[in-house]
Formats: sequence, C-alpha cells, structure tokens
Amino acid sequence: MLSAGFHQVPKGHVTTVVTHLEMLAPVTRETPEISGLTLVKHDAISPAAYRDLFRRIGQDYLWFSRLHLSDEELLEIFDHADYDLYTLQREGEDLGLLELDFREDTACELAFFGLDTALIGTGAGRYLMSQAISLAFARPITRFHVHTCTLDSPQALGFYVRSGFKPYKQEIEIAEDPRLSGDLPKSAAPQIPMFP
Repeated sequence: MLSAGFHQVPKGHVTTVVTHLEMLAPVTRETPEISGLTLVKHDAISPAAYRDLFRRIGQDYLWFSRLHLSDEELLEIFDHADYDLYTLQREGEDLGLLELDFREDTACELAFFGLDTALIGTGAGRYLMSQAISLAFARPITRFHVHTCTLDSPQALGFYVRSGFKPYKQEIEIAEDPRLSGDLPKSAAPQIPMFP
C-alpha cells in the first residue's frame, strides 16, 4: 500500500493510475445508426494483423501489454473457447477492436476496446459498446468489467461511465516504457515524457 505523497518512478519506466469499473446488469443506451461498418468475429487472426491493429489503435496511448507476447502466446489467448475477438470493419479494413474474456466463471472482462482514429467522433464507439454489452450479457454472467488508465484516451473513463460502468477501485501501475524497450517507436505518445 502506497502512503500519501510523492513517489519517484524509476528511470526508463512510465506510471499510470488504473481505474477498475464494472456493470452488474446490462445497460441500454441510444446507439446511432452507423452505415458501412460491420462487426466481425474472428475465430482466427494472424498475430501480425492483430499487432498492426493493436498498434494503430493504442500507440498514441502507449498500449504495450500485448506487444510483449510471442505469436504462440497470442494464439493461445485467441484460440481459447471462452475468449472472443471482434473487429469493426469498413470495406474489409479492420478499424475497431473488441475483445471479450469469459474465462472467469459468471464474469466477462472487456479486455480491449478501441477505435482507429478514422472512426473517432463518428458514433462508432457507442455502436461498438452497445454490441459489447449485448454480447457479454448474452452469456450467463453477473458481472461485466473493464479497466482503463491515465495512459489511455482522455475520453475513455467518461465514456465507460456514460456506458453504464461504475468505478469501484483504483491502482497505480509502473511498467517499463515501451518506447525504450523497442515495442513502440520513440515518437509514440509524445504527450508522455520519456525518462531514459
């Protein structure tokens, strides 16, 4: 447990405040009509295609957790019967990511959720969240949960709350800066300082 006050972060690392949220029953929100977008469930996806989409969506926010995983580790997650991976496509191009993890009994984690910049501000996020809530609660769960952090989009926390998730806990995470490890280019997320 951290005491109140300032705590120095080791050089070469980034720190973030992580907020955990949950939804205990499905919430319905008005969802805009989005033409030209298709939600596609992937029974198989190549690690290279997945990493490309993951970077396009998350690079500006230093998404790094999946970049440490080998092809085999990624495929082990995606091949699990209780793990669902979807992409939001326009004209066959993947522009959104939705991952639902049902590996915990009676619960679903919204493991990853994001949009390519081409879809931000179009209502596609509300559409994708409505799909996520419907898909999660179509299974016999009692809890749908997600976490977001201060390295994520500044709109993410408010979006999750407006979608019906309730915050229940916060943590501090310290991790190696993915720009220094080579997982992301040094130009990624220029709004976050590097301390080599």
